[in-house]
Amino acid sequence: MTKRQAVAASSLAMTLAVLAVPASADTLRLLTWGGYAPENVVAMFEAETGHKVEVTLSNNEEMIAKLRATAGGGFDLAQPSQDRIAGPQEEFGIYKPIDLSKVDASLFIPSMLEATKANTTVNGEVYGLPHVWGTDGLVLDRAQAGMVQDYTDLCAPEVAGKVSYRLKRPTLIGFAFAMGIDPFALYGDEAAYSEMLATVEAKLVECKPNVKTYWGGGDELMGLVRSGEVVAAMAWDTGGWKLNADNPDITFVAPASGALGWVDTFALPAKGRADDAAYAWINFVMRPEVAAMITEAAGNFTASQGADAFAPDELKARYQESFPQEAIDNINWYPPVPAGLEALEGAVLDRVKAAN
Repeated sequence: MTKRQAVAASSLAMTLAVLAVPASADTLRLLTWGGYAPENVVAMFEAETGHKVEVTLSNNEEMIAKLRATAGGGFDLAQPSQDRIAGPQEEFGIYKPIDLSKVDASLFIPSMLEATKANTTVNGEVYGLPHVWGTDGLVLDRAQAGMVQDYTDLCAPEVAGKVSYRLKRPTLIGFAFAMGIDPFALYGDEAAYSEMLATVEAKLVECKPNVKTYWGGGDELMGLVRSGEVVAAMAWDTGGWKLNADNPDITFVAPASGALGWVDTFALPAKGRADDAAYAWINFVMRPEVAAMITEAAGNFTASQGADAFAPDELKARYQESFPQEAIDNINWYPPVPAGLEALEGAVLDRVKAAN
């Protein structure tokens, strides 16, 4: 081998070695929801820890699809809802267990931490920690849709043509509860669950003439409500509270059959390569004063112990109006989704969309 060949070989070996090392191992690739990683929080984290943060906004369905496509690669921390962890993990193996010794448990509301750990445990390993929580329910212009008290009231003639909801599983669940069926109680019986879905499908097809549009994103829905094109919708509480800031007639209302309670979590993708940065982010954003900044950006409260003391007074007031104690006690919290159930639901939603 000549000296030039030796130098070339050495250079190639160095290049291959560099490529073999994960690029930007100190960069946290975060797969999350809008508002959960506001720019001011990211800047504080980067300045304090030296880690960089790359934020990809998503939703439950897209998160699972992205992680399935890469067998849990491409991201270092994801934030699926707690009911989207156990089932996908059992079916696809897209997450890795959480090392609880690297998490400051004192930062979390104890009851919410324990409940989420229980709901995200697979084969004795914990796969999720609680972060942001909230509810699905009704967003109403009370001056025009005051008669709407439950999900099925969105099908009433008084609001014909001025209704919106998503073609997603919360709509199936909410309508089932409003029709006197507890869908969560049927999770273990696929035949009974399929029968329930058929009943809800028929109702949603019947309700189609009332629907102005099926909304896809929060900004789209808020634009429709602000313009008056939509006066009643099934949506998140934070959307109603943001609209209430502009128009006191519009707010979030807990349905008579119960709001649907969700918890968005911290979960580690199976092939994440920056676990240290992920744990640093979790412990950072759960500090009460930082968690309050996320509440201000996202509009929902977090599982951070004591963070409510730092929350804006206006948000506290809206929360208390929407959720008197009886409404809180009536929340239907999402349990883990059994493997295979979402495929059944997806087929129903496709048929509702295609129906004339």
